[in-house]
Amino acid sequence: MRARPQWSVSRTAALVILVLTGCSLFRLTPQQQAAQVEPVLAAAGFRILPADTPEKVAHLQKLPPLKLTPRQHNGQIQYAYADPYSCTCLYVGDEKAFQKYQQLALEQKIADEQRQAAMMNEDAATQMQADFWGPFGPWF
Repeated sequence: MRARPQWSVSRTAALVILVLTGCSLFRLTPQQQAAQVEPVLAAAGFRILPADTPEKVAHLQKLPPLKLTPRQHNGQIQYAYADPYSCTCLYVGDEKAFQKYQQLALEQKIADEQRQAAMMNEDAATQMQADFWGPFGPWF
């Protein structure tokens, strides 16, 4: 009698680690990364400044792309997010917008992890049902 393959604890642990690390093996394109971050920035209150002149485009190219960068402006910290890839624009926000962005980004990360966990649970339940019935399938 042949032993059925078991869904081992080590396989489950490896899958959980892969999912929780954000599947870092799969790199996002700059456009995909911007598509994930920019709606959250806008929702947090960051202003969108289009690079609509050659001077603004040249300045945008000098900034670190797709990174929130703090800088001092008129005695206050401002945060800038340069996107030379998708919108060719600069997102600018103050400390309040930055705090809101961090809150929204954390909420989005938690929701994504919950969605991934639910999918894993559904897959595991399906596999357990298939293992239970084996080659006979459900009787009804």
